[in-house]
Amino acid sequence: MADKQTILIVEDDLDLAEMLNAYFRVQGYEVLTAAWGEDAVRTAHEDAPDIVILDIRLPDIDGYEVCRQLRSHRRTENLPIIFLTERRDRTDKLQGLELGVVDYITKPFDIQELRLRVRNALKRANLETLVNPITGLPEGALVDERLLQLLPAAGWALLVVSVRGLDNFRETYGFVASDDVLRAVSLMMNNAVREVGGRSDFVGHLSAEDFIVVTSESHAKELRERIQSRLSQSVEYFYPLKDRATPGANRLSMSLGVLTASQGALENLDALKTAALRSRST
Repeated sequence: MADKQTILIVEDDLDLAEMLNAYFRVQGYEVLTAAWGEDAVRTAHEDAPDIVILDIRLPDIDGYEVCRQLRSHRRTENLPIIFLTERRDRTDKLQGLELGVVDYITKPFDIQELRLRVRNALKRANLETLVNPITGLPEGALVDERLLQLLPAAGWALLVVSVRGLDNFRETYGFVASDDVLRAVSLMMNNAVREVGGRSDFVGHLSAEDFIVVTSESHAKELRERIQSRLSQSVEYFYPLKDRATPGANRLSMSLGVLTASQGALENLDALKTAALRSRST
């Protein structure tokens, strides 16, 4: 059975919060509640929900500030948020939209309408999670679907490219710089596939920092050499000019591996992923 989706309800009216809690639990959701803005931010950072229903008027910080703090945190920056409020002014709605709120419902409201808006927001969010938000490459279910097609097939090859040291790089140079690294790697891989790969080749993510190319055994060697060459020429340019010649154990590095159908049958998706990651060079 699929895991339940989690709603965080941020509402200081305890009767309303309890009503929403009970209603959405009956609808099959896990529900978290918070009556204070700071508690809501802490809860979301510790255990990110799938969606937030957020009142604007709260006892400490208001809903706008809660939204700002969620948007500024890596784990919750793309979290769908629905404002639930008594405010009806156009300026209030515009302020919410500027913060990336996906919907805006005024009190009093129809509980059935709120349920449908939550459902629709979650559907949109689920569709967006099929691609990596930084690189735009497929990930998750789309990648699993493509890899499952390999299990009974012959003649395929799987290239794995992993970016190592990105956490340390991010701590030093920030999220923008680390995102630029991932985008650059994805661009180099896509260009290599266009130049020497096959028409049906597939590029995606095994994880945020592990890329894959599904290709044929006949294309694998040249494709790997092309990607390796591009990456080795580019790594130093990810650093500011003043740091490019600085040696260090925590520098960025790229590891590449190739797994082919001829290396032996794999019984399931997990075995295929494990074998692919083990193929990487150290």
